[in-house]
Parts: sequence; C-alpha cells; structure tokens
Amino acid sequence: MTEALSTTPMLKSQRFRHDRQDDWIRLENLLGKAERGTPAKLTDEEILAVPILYRSTLSALSVARETSLDVGLIAYLENLSARAYFFVYGSRSTLRARLAGFFASEWPKAVRGLWRETLVSAAMMGLGAVCAAWLVTVDPEWFYAFVPAELSGGRDPGASTESLRETLAGTGDSSGMSVFATFLFTHNAQVGLLAFALGFAFCVPSALLMLYNGATLGAFVALFANRGLGLEVGGWLLIHGVTELFAVILAGAAGLRIGWAVIFPSGRHRLEAASEAGRSAGLVMGGVIVMLFVAGLLEGFGRQLIADTGARYGVALFTAALWATYFYASRPEARHGR
Repeated sequence: MTEALSTTPMLKSQRFRHDRQDDWIRLENLLGKAERGTPAKLTDEEILAVPILYRSTLSALSVARETSLDVGLIAYLENLSARAYFFVYGSRSTLRARLAGFFASEWPKAVRGLWRETLVSAAMMGLGAVCAAWLVTVDPEWFYAFVPAELSGGRDPGASTESLRETLAGTGDSSGMSVFATFLFTHNAQVGLLAFALGFAFCVPSALLMLYNGATLGAFVALFANRGLGLEVGGWLLIHGVTELFAVILAGAAGLRIGWAVIFPSGRHRLEAASEAGRSAGLVMGGVIVMLFVAGLLEGFGRQLIADTGARYGVALFTAALWATYFYASRPEARHGR
C-alpha cells in the first residue's frame, strides 16, 4: 500500500510531462536556434510561435509548482521560462547597436530637451566669471579667494608679465602652468559631476557650483588680461575649454532639470518626477563623460603641440561648430515630425 502511494506522484509527473513535452522541446529548439545566431535566423512563423509557447510553459510551471511535482521538472521549466522571457521581452540589440543609437540619437535628443536648463546653467557660469573678473581687476588680491595659491603654480598676481607670457606661449619653465592646467581640468570635472549629483536639492547646489566654476575661470582670465595677455590666454583656454566648459554646463543643466522636477512635480510624487527627469539627465551625463575625455585629450596633446594663438582659436571654433552641429542641427526625425 505504501509503495503504491509513493509511486503516484511519479506517475502524475510522467503523465504531465508526456502531455506537454512536445511544446517544451519545440520552444527549447527555437531558443537554441536564436541563441546560437540571431533572432533573424528564425522564420516569421517561428518568431510568432515563441510567445505562445512561452505562455504555455509558464502555465505548466504554475501547475507543476501547485501540485508539487518533482523538483527536476520544476527546475527545467523555470530555466526554460527564463530563457524565453529574455527572448520575448529582453533587448536583442548588440552593444555596437546600442552605442550607435546612443551617439546617433539618444544623447543629442536628451541635450536638446535640456535647452532651457542649458541656457540657465551657462548664464550662471557667465555671471560668476564676470563678477570674479571685475573683482580681480579692481583688486588683484581677490584672485586668491577664487584660486588657491598652492594650485596656481606661481601664476598669480605676484608673477611677472613676462613669466605669464612664457607659460602661455609654451616656452620657458611651464611646469607650474601644467600643474595649474591639470587643476583646472580636475576642478571642472568635479564641479560638473557634483552639479548633477546635487541637483535634487531644489537646484540650489547646481546653480551655486556653476557660479563658483565661472568665478574660478573669470579670476584666472582677469589675471592675464590685466597684463595685456587676454587674447593669448583665451586661445590657451579655449582650445580645450570649448569642450570642457560645455560639458560642465550640460552637467549643471542636468542637475537643474532634476531639481526643477522636485520643485514642480506636476501633480506626481516628487520621487517619481525626479526619477523621470533623472532618466533624460542621466543620458546627458553619459555623454558628458565622453566630452570630458575629449577635452582631456585636447588639453594633453592639442595645447602642447599647437603654440600659435591663431591656430588655437581655430581649433576652438572648429570644436564649437562641431558640438553645435551635432547637438542642435536639424535631424531626420525632426523633419518627419517624430
């Protein structure tokens, strides 16, 4: 009697498997065919069959769990269902295709969507630069309030005009200027990342960081401009600064977008509004990292190899036109009204 009872679940499991295993085998074969190559290798009929077989397998798995069939069968159905789920609902694009989509449409579209915040971010940075430049022009000692003396590499109000000119021209002892250039790049990158990360605090930290970053830049430019070196320092900065500062402005804009969504959630929960804003802002920040990398290359190589001021401005204008065209030029989707 005991032996008959113990064999009953096994018989139920065998009958259950026998009635449905043809569908499972077919689904497994279709998934194997797709996994060995690409879904494009499946015919239209096979592609349409996978979701149906997937739902049938899920139903079988549910019955198997409720009736406590053998553990091996349940594990098999769980594995088969998981594979089918990723085929039906998962992304089947390759890494190359995803990257191509990001650079071709997703990133530029996200940047265009932040045009208001970008203008505000740029205005805040410009305001900080103008105020700091004016203060340094009136009293050079203000330079130290915006640029720490130990990081200026001796290029401060106490330096001679000739030594400042030599660092910009790439002649003489420019090691101090290299230290300061590294500081500026690191400083800008940190400000940009912080402006994005702290944007949720009602936009305030992002706006203040843009002001502070502009003030550092303005103080530095004013130091050289007051010695008659404004044209030269502009070329020295802009050969990489067009890319670098634009990246920081976009980071600030991304932070402002999140903060604005928190302040004005438009009838949604603030967390939901911030999460939605964060998705588009996160796309922008992914590209900002790329821009900072490009700026690092321009600073490390372009500025060292190109000493002529006119050529530096030429590179700056080229990069400005390149970014403007990439982000804001009309695109096929816009022309078709999508």
